[in-house]
Amino acid sequence: MVKTILITGSSGLVGNAFKKISRHYEKHYNFIFSTSLLCDLVNYEESLSYFNKIKPNYVIHLAANVGGLYKNMNYKVEMLEKNLLMNCNVLKCCYAVKVEKCVCMLSTCIFPDDTTYPIDESMLHNGPPHASNESYAYAKRIMEVQCRAYNEQYKTNYSCIIPTNIYGPHDNFSLEDGHVIPSLVHKCYLAKEQGIPFEVRGTGKPLRQFVYSEDLARLIMEIIDTITCENIIISPNEEYSIADVALLIAKEFNYENMIVFNDTFSDGQYKKTADNKKLLSYIYNKSDKSSDFVFTDIQNGIKNTVDFFKKNVNQCRK
Repeated sequence: MVKTILITGSSGLVGNAFKKISRHYEKHYNFIFSTSLLCDLVNYEESLSYFNKIKPNYVIHLAANVGGLYKNMNYKVEMLEKNLLMNCNVLKCCYAVKVEKCVCMLSTCIFPDDTTYPIDESMLHNGPPHASNESYAYAKRIMEVQCRAYNEQYKTNYSCIIPTNIYGPHDNFSLEDGHVIPSLVHKCYLAKEQGIPFEVRGTGKPLRQFVYSEDLARLIMEIIDTITCENIIISPNEEYSIADVALLIAKEFNYENMIVFNDTFSDGQYKKTADNKKLLSYIYNKSDKSSDFVFTDIQNGIKNTVDFFKKNVNQCRK
């Protein structure tokens, strides 16, 4: 039987990755790609009407109000309220139309600031998040609590995926509101166009794990039929500093000798090292399935991202 999968937030980074890989899964799944133009998830009545029309078997909830460090610091009310409303409405609609499985997207940035490393799935609520993104973090944490509440009270099958920093084609390349890789791609492009230094805000020392958007989509499809009512961190093993990433981006523009770091800006959280043991046990250690999955290395991932930006600079989100 072919299952219908509703993808919310399909115009975004991960949604576009699902569009690209979906053809490989068409024998078993019918994908419905939703955007805010088709359904405003902040509006419950509109959302319920849309869910009743689609009647999905599975929902992969990607829609969110997201941004980089400075958007999180400057728009705390919007980051909290829009995400709370969207997440609550999606889960209520999933229950109302009897969705078999819902997979919700969290982020490792919502983990406690004061913690031990590596962080694992059990540590999500062990303390407050970093102050720079507390509104977004608490909205996402509440979604995890809501998933568990539904599972416990109504015996639903709602799970949360917790990826590290996602990047790739179709990202938001905004200089102020984008995540670190896309915003640096845009900034380096402009710096070379104008013949000025490629300025990176902060010291460049913070460490991050980056997951390529198509890898994330493929991994969700790898485990979607086995994940049951639990949280799973999705991350490669490697960590890279912001300086490492800036250098890789600059090399794609042949501009690596023009990088400067402006340490008058905040670095945010220094590290968020995540433990991916549970993920690896799902995709490699199952007796009934094998996997040949390999993470995209960051050099190729950044090359693909920069190539996409260069080709689509006039129409991509920025």
